[in-house]
Amino acid sequence: MFFRNLTLFRFSPAVAEDLKRLDEALGEHRLRPCGPLEMGTRGFVPPVGRGEDAAMTHAVNACTLLTVGSEEKLLPAAVVNDELQRKVQKIAEEEGRKVGGRERKRIKEDLLTELLPRAFVRSSRMSAYVDRKHGWLVLDTASRKSAENALTQVREALGSFPAVPLAPEEGPRVLMTDWLANGKLPGGLVLGDECELRDPATATGAIARCRRQDLDAEEVKEHLRNGKQVFQLGLVFDDRISFVLGEDLVIRKLKFLDAVLDELGDGQQDAAAEMDARFALLTLELERLLAKLEEWFGLPRPKDG
Repeated sequence: MFFRNLTLFRFSPAVAEDLKRLDEALGEHRLRPCGPLEMGTRGFVPPVGRGEDAAMTHAVNACTLLTVGSEEKLLPAAVVNDELQRKVQKIAEEEGRKVGGRERKRIKEDLLTELLPRAFVRSSRMSAYVDRKHGWLVLDTASRKSAENALTQVREALGSFPAVPLAPEEGPRVLMTDWLANGKLPGGLVLGDECELRDPATATGAIARCRRQDLDAEEVKEHLRNGKQVFQLGLVFDDRISFVLGEDLVIRKLKFLDAVLDELGDGQQDAAAEMDARFALLTLELERLLAKLEEWFGLPRPKDG
């Protein structure tokens, strides 16, 4: 259950206290199947196990794992429009008249009522956890929209959850550009093998993407001398975690290296024990990494009141 991407939010100590009722709150907002005429539903599913008796959260120390779920009907607009055109054409041929805008709208609504119950349903799941001790909400997604949707679901379940986006005191783009240009990275951090460089002067400026590339190479330095800045940078932390850090401080392509995976040892006796081991290892490693992000970029925890 290791996360692959990280979108981060922060919350205050007072908010952390309120999260102690998270399991109960999520239980009142379980994901339910789509109704015949619904396009989709959202809610929460147990992170471990299934069924009505399964817990809605899984906690290890001060970290609590949860899973946001959704069901969405797959009904492509092209399918609806083709069927609408067929019906409009049939009326024109059989009744010898044109179909007006209001009637087209009514026919389309009738089509949706007819087609929705037969549409395929796509399910999705997103894992997340809250670290009450350090004030982090960590979501396994690189999509800001998906993260905001999940945060909205948690807010609706709790009634209020004032977690806020990261507001770095140090500009990530400027700092990462300096790391790459001068090779002076913080202790424990080394360059990976990919980056994305852009000309920040214009929205349509030149973009250089490097993958499986020595980032100390002269051609990379030349891009920097020509005014490009770092928008994404591959990094390795303490020889334990590799990732790509964006100028939005979203972590992509997160990967735990052999030094971490070796600590898992042999498989656990049951699913719950294995989940405990993996989640404990995940949160412990990310606790160290997030503390360093806080230090490097200036990401203070919100204060109460």
